[in-house]
Amino acid sequence: MFEAHEKMKLEADAKPFIKCAIPDPLPYKDLPAGLKVLRRCTLVLTESYQNARLAELSRNYDVLAVRPIDERTLQLACSSLDCDIISLDLTQRLPYWFKFKPLSEAIKSGKRFEISYAQGVMGDSGMRRSLISNATQLIRASRGRGLIISSEAKAAVACRGPWDAINLAAVWGLGQERGYEAMSKECRSVVVAAQLKRSSYRGVIDVVYGGEKPSPSEKEETGKGKGKQQPVNGQKRKAAALKADEDSIPAVAGAENTSQPLSKRQTKRQAKAAKLKAISGQQDGQKG
Repeated sequence: MFEAHEKMKLEADAKPFIKCAIPDPLPYKDLPAGLKVLRRCTLVLTESYQNARLAELSRNYDVLAVRPIDERTLQLACSSLDCDIISLDLTQRLPYWFKFKPLSEAIKSGKRFEISYAQGVMGDSGMRRSLISNATQLIRASRGRGLIISSEAKAAVACRGPWDAINLAAVWGLGQERGYEAMSKECRSVVVAAQLKRSSYRGVIDVVYGGEKPSPSEKEETGKGKGKQQPVNGQKRKAAALKADEDSIPAVAGAENTSQPLSKRQTKRQAKAAKLKAISGQQDGQKG
């Protein structure tokens, strides 16, 4: 048992470490300061092998894409493989049909399907025909959701502007609004989700700004403030209310402005005395 465990450990240690083949930083000069270059790895799935060391690949690249070649590998990529993009070679005649159920499962899990137009623009008539047929079928099966449009161009001549690509996808059956989302919103969501998956806790929680540490002087001030006895919240509120009542009492002409408000009994007595005084005044006037 010990020998078997040691043998498995040696085999695990003998696996080559996967390194990114793209140099970082790039060997180019005069790059714009605000330009961010992402590194992508596209893995061709030739067999339905689940333990493909995708976690190690995703740690070394910014975006991980898989390219299935048949229906088995497509179902595996849609269901269990942890990838960001499912890139399909739409220039070949596919021996299967796209189905809504596996595509919807992949879209719900955050994966996106890639449509590349460069082969249809620069390729021969057979490649163009297969691209139009497969793209139309993919748009129909996915209901126009979860798609991204890219060029996959090997030369700058095959690149097209964003609105040209959107109009080209509209010819294939993708609405203009969905095409605009496939060129902007969906691409950004793929990049953000991939970054969150690699830098956050379990792909859910990410600390964007954790605050700054207080200076030593601020710590001393807070420590001194804690030693002082603070008034109770109830007493503080009651004192504030009494002060507000005192400020709201108007000053009466010929009367002293007392600091405390009159009670109901005192108010009744004063009203009764004023009434009696008025009555006695009227009687004296009638006698005179």
